Amino acid sequence: MAKSLKVTLVRSTIGALKDQQATIAALGLHKMNHTVVKPDNACIRGMLFKVKHLVKVEEVDA
Repeated sequence: MAKSLKVTLVRSTIGALKDQQATIAALGLHKMNHTVVKPDNACIRGMLFKVKHLVKVEEVDA
């Protein structure tokens, strides 16, 4: 079973730095409470670490 991460945008990007806003967009998140499912790999984990104060992350089995 491949692990996946369910990522939800819980805080606004209005006051965030431009690179953090770009990271949120690259993750595919658009609006508050928007949720996407991403594969659990080092690249995605690095992106999530950069914006950990803006998102909520849950592990799911996909």
